[in-house]
Amino acid sequence: MPSLVIQTSFLGDTVLTTPLLAELAARGAVDVVVTPEGATILRGHPAVRALIVYDKRGADAGLGGMRRLARRLRDGRYSAVYLAQGSLRSAVLALAARIPRRVGFNTSAGRALYSARVRYRGDAHHAERLWRLAAGDGAPSPAADVIRPCLYPGADERSAVDALLGDFARGSSLIGLAPGSIWGTKRWPHFAQLAAALEDVRFVVIGSSSDTALAARIAEAAPGRVLDATGRLTLLGSAELIARCAVLVANDSAPTHLASGVGTPSLTLFGPTVPAFGFGPLAPRSESLGVEQLTCRPCHPHGPATCPLGHFQCMRTLEPSRVVARVRNLLVPTTTP
Repeated sequence: MPSLVIQTSFLGDTVLTTPLLAELAARGAVDVVVTPEGATILRGHPAVRALIVYDKRGADAGLGGMRRLARRLRDGRYSAVYLAQGSLRSAVLALAARIPRRVGFNTSAGRALYSARVRYRGDAHHAERLWRLAAGDGAPSPAADVIRPCLYPGADERSAVDALLGDFARGSSLIGLAPGSIWGTKRWPHFAQLAAALEDVRFVVIGSSSDTALAARIAEAAPGRVLDATGRLTLLGSAELIARCAVLVANDSAPTHLASGVGTPSLTLFGPTVPAFGFGPLAPRSESLGVEQLTCRPCHPHGPATCPLGHFQCMRTLEPSRVVARVRNLLVPTTTP
Protein backbone atom coordinates (compact mmCIF):
# COMPACT_ATOMS: atom_id res chain seq x y z
CA MET A 1 0.00 0.00 0.00
CA PRO A 2 1.23 3.53 -0.73
CA SER A 3 2.36 6.09 1.82
CA LEU A 4 1.32 9.71 2.14
CA VAL A 5 3.30 12.76 3.26
CA ILE A 6 1.58 15.98 4.32
CA GLN A 7 3.81 19.05 3.89
CA THR A 8 1.96 22.35 3.63
CA SER A 9 4.48 24.56 5.44
CA PHE A 10 7.00 27.06 4.06
CA LEU A 11 8.67 26.50 0.70
CA GLY A 12 12.06 25.79 2.29
CA ASP A 13 10.47 23.08 4.42
CA THR A 14 9.08 21.50 1.27
CA VAL A 15 12.57 21.28 -0.21
CA LEU A 16 13.92 19.80 3.04
CA THR A 17 11.22 17.10 2.89
CA THR A 18 12.79 15.49 -0.19
CA PRO A 19 15.15 13.19 1.81
CA LEU A 20 12.06 11.83 3.60
CA LEU A 21 10.38 11.27 0.23
CA ALA A 22 13.43 9.41 -1.07
CA GLU A 23 13.49 7.20 2.03
CA LEU A 24 9.83 6.30 1.63
CA ALA A 25 10.07 5.82 -2.15
CA ALA A 26 12.63 3.07 -1.57
CA ARG A 27 9.83 1.13 0.12
CA GLY A 28 6.92 1.85 -2.23
CA ALA A 29 4.76 4.53 -3.82
CA VAL A 30 4.59 7.95 -2.17
CA ASP A 31 2.02 10.71 -2.64
CA VAL A 32 2.40 14.19 -1.18
CA VAL A 33 -0.15 16.74 0.00
CA VAL A 34 1.32 20.18 -0.73
CA THR A 35 0.36 23.80 -1.22
CA PRO A 36 0.08 25.12 -4.79
CA GLU A 37 3.54 26.69 -4.42
CA GLY A 38 5.00 23.51 -2.99
CA ALA A 39 3.67 21.55 -5.94
CA THR A 40 5.71 23.67 -8.33
CA ILE A 41 8.89 22.76 -6.43
CA LEU A 42 8.25 19.01 -6.41
CA ARG A 43 7.02 18.75 -9.99
CA GLY A 44 8.84 15.90 -11.74
CA HIS A 45 10.47 14.58 -8.57
CA PRO A 46 11.21 10.87 -9.11
CA ALA A 47 10.34 9.95 -5.50
CA VAL A 48 6.78 11.26 -5.85
CA ARG A 49 4.00 9.27 -7.48
CA ALA A 50 1.37 12.02 -7.21
CA LEU A 51 1.13 15.58 -5.93
CA ILE A 52 -2.15 16.38 -4.18
CA VAL A 53 -2.63 20.14 -4.01
CA TYR A 54 -4.23 21.52 -0.86
CA ASP A 55 -4.98 25.22 -1.33
CA LYS A 56 -5.67 25.72 2.37
CA ARG A 57 -5.83 29.52 2.11
CA GLY A 58 -7.76 29.61 -1.14
CA ALA A 59 -10.08 27.19 -2.90
CA ASP A 60 -9.78 24.57 -0.14
CA ALA A 61 -10.04 26.93 2.81
CA GLY A 62 -12.20 26.05 5.79
CA LEU A 63 -13.88 22.90 6.98
CA GLY A 64 -15.51 22.19 3.61
CA GLY A 65 -12.18 22.11 1.81
CA MET A 66 -10.70 19.80 4.42
CA ARG A 67 -13.66 17.41 4.15
CA ARG A 68 -13.35 17.24 0.37
CA LEU A 69 -9.67 16.47 0.59
CA ALA A 70 -10.18 13.88 3.35
CA ARG A 71 -12.67 12.02 1.15
CA ARG A 72 -10.18 12.05 -1.71
CA LEU A 73 -7.41 10.74 0.54
CA ARG A 74 -9.60 7.88 1.76
CA ASP A 75 -9.73 6.62 -1.81
CA GLY A 76 -5.93 6.39 -1.80
CA ARG A 77 -6.00 3.59 0.79
CA TYR A 78 -2.74 4.75 2.34
CA SER A 79 -1.04 2.51 4.87
CA ALA A 80 0.63 5.43 6.65
CA VAL A 81 0.83 9.20 6.62
CA TYR A 82 3.89 11.17 7.68
CA LEU A 83 3.09 14.59 9.14
CA ALA A 84 5.98 16.74 7.96
CA GLN A 85 3.77 19.72 8.74
CA GLY A 86 2.79 19.32 12.37
CA SER A 87 -0.24 21.57 12.72
CA LEU A 88 -3.49 20.44 14.29
CA ARG A 89 -5.20 20.98 10.92
CA SER A 90 -2.88 18.48 9.22
CA ALA A 91 -3.45 15.96 12.01
CA VAL A 92 -7.24 16.32 11.74
CA LEU A 93 -6.98 15.86 7.97
CA ALA A 94 -5.00 12.62 8.41
CA LEU A 95 -7.48 11.33 10.98
CA ALA A 96 -10.48 12.26 8.81
CA ALA A 97 -8.85 10.42 5.90
CA ARG A 98 -8.92 7.26 8.07
CA ILE A 99 -5.26 6.49 7.56
CA PRO A 100 -4.40 3.95 10.25
CA ARG A 101 -0.76 4.88 10.89
CA ARG A 102 -0.15 8.59 11.51
CA VAL A 103 3.48 9.52 12.25
CA GLY A 104 4.67 12.91 13.45
CA PHE A 105 6.90 14.70 15.93
CA ASN A 106 6.33 14.44 19.66
CA THR A 107 6.34 18.25 19.89
CA SER A 108 3.81 18.99 17.13
CA ALA A 109 0.52 20.71 17.79
CA GLY A 110 -1.37 17.72 16.37
CA ARG A 111 0.55 15.03 18.28
CA ALA A 112 -2.48 13.86 20.28
CA LEU A 113 -3.98 12.54 17.02
CA TYR A 114 -0.86 10.63 15.94
CA SER A 115 -0.57 6.87 16.27
CA ALA A 116 3.26 7.07 16.45
CA ARG A 117 5.54 9.89 17.58
CA VAL A 118 9.15 10.53 16.64
CA ARG A 119 11.39 12.60 18.89
CA TYR A 120 11.98 16.10 17.60
CA ARG A 121 15.76 16.56 17.67
CA GLY A 122 16.48 20.20 18.26
CA ASP A 123 20.20 19.67 17.62
CA ALA A 124 19.71 18.14 14.16
CA HIS A 125 19.24 19.70 10.75
CA HIS A 126 15.58 19.86 9.81
CA ALA A 127 16.21 17.65 6.78
CA GLU A 128 17.42 14.95 9.17
CA ARG A 129 14.48 15.53 11.52
CA LEU A 130 12.04 14.99 8.64
CA TRP A 131 13.97 11.96 7.36
CA ARG A 132 13.66 10.36 10.79
CA LEU A 133 9.88 10.35 10.50
CA ALA A 134 10.45 7.35 8.23
CA ALA A 135 13.87 6.14 9.42
CA GLY A 136 12.90 6.20 13.09
CA ASP A 137 14.49 7.38 16.32
CA GLY A 138 16.88 4.46 16.46
CA ALA A 139 18.42 4.92 13.01
CA PRO A 140 22.15 5.78 13.05
CA SER A 141 23.25 9.26 12.07
CA PRO A 142 22.78 9.58 8.31
CA ALA A 143 25.53 10.35 5.83
CA ALA A 144 25.51 13.86 4.37
CA ASP A 145 24.19 12.71 1.00
CA VAL A 146 21.24 10.94 2.63
CA ILE A 147 19.78 14.15 4.04
CA ARG A 148 20.86 16.45 1.22
CA PRO A 149 17.76 17.69 -0.62
CA CYS A 150 17.35 16.95 -4.32
CA LEU A 151 15.32 18.92 -6.85
CA TYR A 152 14.77 18.04 -10.49
CA PRO A 153 14.26 20.92 -12.91
CA GLY A 154 13.10 19.67 -16.27
CA ALA A 155 13.26 20.68 -19.91
CA ASP A 156 10.81 23.55 -19.45
CA GLU A 157 12.94 25.06 -16.69
CA ARG A 158 16.15 24.62 -18.66
CA SER A 159 14.65 26.31 -21.70
CA ALA A 160 13.31 29.21 -19.62
CA VAL A 161 16.72 29.82 -18.03
CA ASP A 162 18.50 29.53 -21.37
CA ALA A 163 16.22 32.23 -22.76
CA LEU A 164 16.66 34.43 -19.71
CA LEU A 165 20.45 34.25 -19.56
CA GLY A 166 21.33 34.37 -23.23
CA ASP A 167 24.97 35.45 -23.44
CA PHE A 168 24.85 37.43 -20.20
CA ALA A 169 27.28 35.31 -18.21
CA ARG A 170 29.50 34.11 -21.01
CA GLY A 171 33.19 34.34 -20.04
CA SER A 172 32.50 35.41 -16.46
CA SER A 173 31.64 33.79 -13.13
CA LEU A 174 27.95 34.07 -12.31
CA ILE A 175 26.92 34.72 -8.72
CA GLY A 176 23.34 34.42 -7.60
CA LEU A 177 22.01 36.97 -5.13
CA ALA A 178 18.79 36.36 -3.18
CA PRO A 179 18.19 39.57 -1.17
CA GLY A 180 14.58 38.93 -0.18
CA SER A 181 12.72 37.17 2.61
CA ILE A 182 9.14 37.20 3.83
CA TRP A 183 10.63 38.00 7.28
CA GLY A 184 11.77 41.62 7.39
CA THR A 185 14.66 41.21 9.79
CA LYS A 186 16.20 38.40 7.73
CA ARG A 187 17.05 40.78 4.88
CA TRP A 188 20.72 41.75 4.80
CA PRO A 189 20.77 45.41 3.71
CA HIS A 190 24.17 45.42 1.94
CA PHE A 191 23.67 43.36 -1.22
CA ALA A 192 24.27 46.43 -3.41
CA GLN A 193 27.62 47.10 -1.71
CA LEU A 194 28.57 43.45 -2.23
CA ALA A 195 27.88 43.68 -5.96
CA ALA A 196 29.88 46.90 -6.24
CA ALA A 197 32.85 45.36 -4.44
CA LEU A 198 33.05 42.22 -6.58
CA GLU A 199 34.05 43.93 -9.81
CA ASP A 200 35.14 40.91 -11.85
CA VAL A 201 31.91 38.89 -11.81
CA ARG A 202 28.34 39.11 -13.00
CA PHE A 203 25.24 38.70 -10.87
CA VAL A 204 21.74 37.40 -11.27
CA VAL A 205 19.15 38.46 -8.69
CA ILE A 206 16.77 35.69 -7.71
CA GLY A 207 13.42 36.12 -6.03
CA SER A 208 9.76 36.92 -6.48
CA SER A 209 8.30 40.05 -8.05
CA SER A 210 8.19 41.58 -4.56
CA ASP A 211 12.01 41.65 -4.65
CA THR A 212 12.25 43.71 -7.86
CA ALA A 213 12.97 46.95 -6.01
CA LEU A 214 15.87 45.25 -4.21
CA ALA A 215 17.18 44.03 -7.55
CA ALA A 216 17.03 47.55 -8.98
CA ARG A 217 19.23 48.89 -6.18
CA ILE A 218 21.77 46.12 -6.79
CA ALA A 219 21.77 46.81 -10.54
CA GLU A 220 22.36 50.51 -9.90
CA ALA A 221 25.43 49.69 -7.80
CA ALA A 222 26.98 47.44 -10.49
CA PRO A 223 25.92 48.83 -13.89
CA GLY A 224 25.90 46.30 -16.72
CA ARG A 225 26.78 43.37 -14.45
CA VAL A 226 23.39 42.51 -12.96
CA LEU A 227 20.52 40.54 -14.48
CA ASP A 228 17.20 40.92 -12.70
CA ALA A 229 15.41 37.54 -12.69
CA THR A 230 12.93 38.42 -9.94
CA GLY A 231 9.41 37.28 -10.77
CA ARG A 232 10.48 35.88 -14.13
CA LEU A 233 10.76 32.16 -13.34
CA THR A 234 8.85 29.46 -11.55
CA LEU A 235 10.30 28.17 -8.29
CA LEU A 236 11.75 25.14 -10.07
CA GLY A 237 13.03 27.50 -12.76
CA SER A 238 14.77 29.51 -10.05
CA ALA A 239 16.38 26.27 -8.85
CA GLU A 240 17.66 25.68 -12.39
CA LEU A 241 19.03 29.23 -12.51
CA ILE A 242 20.79 28.72 -9.17
CA ALA A 243 22.29 25.52 -10.58
CA ARG A 244 23.99 27.67 -13.25
CA CYS A 245 25.63 29.88 -10.60
CA ALA A 246 29.08 29.33 -9.15
CA VAL A 247 27.86 30.59 -5.75
CA LEU A 248 24.59 31.79 -4.25
CA VAL A 249 24.54 34.50 -1.57
CA ALA A 250 21.23 34.46 0.27
CA ASN A 251 19.49 35.30 3.49
CA ASP A 252 18.15 32.52 5.70
CA SER A 253 15.29 31.87 3.28
CA ALA A 254 13.99 29.51 0.60
CA PRO A 255 16.70 30.17 -2.06
CA THR A 256 19.30 28.67 0.29
CA HIS A 257 17.34 25.42 0.24
CA LEU A 258 16.89 25.60 -3.54
CA ALA A 259 20.69 25.81 -3.77
CA SER A 260 21.01 22.78 -1.51
CA GLY A 261 18.59 20.95 -3.79
CA VAL A 262 20.71 21.52 -6.90
CA GLY A 263 24.14 21.33 -5.27
CA THR A 264 25.24 24.95 -5.66
CA PRO A 265 27.61 26.23 -2.94
CA SER A 266 25.90 28.96 -0.97
CA LEU A 267 26.82 31.60 1.58
CA THR A 268 23.82 32.05 3.86
CA LEU A 269 23.60 35.22 5.94
CA PHE A 270 21.97 34.77 9.33
CA GLY A 271 20.63 37.64 11.44
CA PRO A 272 17.83 37.03 13.96
CA THR A 273 18.07 33.27 13.39
CA VAL A 274 21.06 30.92 13.62
CA PRO A 275 22.14 27.76 11.77
CA ALA A 276 21.67 25.78 14.99
CA PHE A 277 17.91 25.99 14.41
CA GLY A 278 18.48 23.36 11.71
CA PHE A 279 17.93 25.32 8.49
CA GLY A 280 21.46 25.99 7.27
CA PRO A 281 22.71 25.22 3.75
CA LEU A 282 23.48 21.60 2.83
CA ALA A 283 25.14 21.85 -0.58
CA PRO A 284 28.85 20.91 -0.62
CA ARG A 285 31.26 23.75 0.32
CA SER A 286 28.41 25.92 1.61
CA GLU A 287 28.98 28.30 4.52
CA SER A 288 26.98 30.40 6.96
CA LEU A 289 27.86 33.84 8.30
CA GLY A 290 26.50 36.04 11.08
CA VAL A 291 27.47 38.52 13.79
CA GLU A 292 28.33 35.97 16.44
CA GLN A 293 29.12 38.28 19.36
CA LEU A 294 25.61 39.75 19.68
CA THR A 295 23.96 38.47 22.86
CA CYS A 296 20.48 39.18 21.49
CA ARG A 297 20.86 36.51 18.79
CA PRO A 298 18.77 34.50 18.14
CA CYS A 299 15.67 36.51 18.91
CA HIS A 300 12.96 34.64 17.01
CA PRO A 301 12.42 31.20 15.42
CA HIS A 302 11.68 32.77 12.03
CA GLY A 303 12.65 36.43 12.18
CA PRO A 304 10.29 39.19 13.35
CA ALA A 305 9.05 41.94 11.04
CA THR A 306 11.16 44.50 12.93
CA CYS A 307 14.04 44.29 15.38
CA PRO A 308 12.65 43.89 18.93
CA LEU A 309 15.42 46.16 20.26
CA GLY A 310 15.24 48.66 17.42
CA HIS A 311 18.90 48.51 16.33
CA PHE A 312 18.95 45.65 13.74
CA GLN A 313 22.65 45.13 14.43
CA CYS A 314 22.54 41.45 13.54
CA MET A 315 22.23 42.36 9.87
CA ARG A 316 23.28 46.00 9.71
CA THR A 317 26.73 45.33 11.22
CA LEU A 318 27.45 42.25 9.10
CA GLU A 319 30.03 44.01 6.98
CA PRO A 320 30.17 43.58 3.19
CA SER A 321 33.94 43.02 3.38
CA ARG A 322 33.39 39.81 5.37
CA VAL A 323 30.91 38.58 2.79
CA VAL A 324 33.20 39.51 -0.11
CA ALA A 325 36.03 37.48 1.41
CA ARG A 326 33.84 34.41 1.88
CA VAL A 327 32.45 34.65 -1.66
CA ARG A 328 35.93 34.89 -3.16
CA ASN A 329 36.93 31.80 -1.21
CA LEU A 330 33.93 29.89 -2.54
CA LEU A 331 34.74 30.98 -6.11
CA VAL A 332 38.09 29.19 -5.94
CA PRO A 333 37.46 25.68 -7.31
CA THR A 334 38.48 22.74 -5.20
CA THR A 335 41.07 20.34 -6.59
CA THR A 336 41.20 16.60 -6.19
CA PRO A 337 44.63 15.28 -5.04
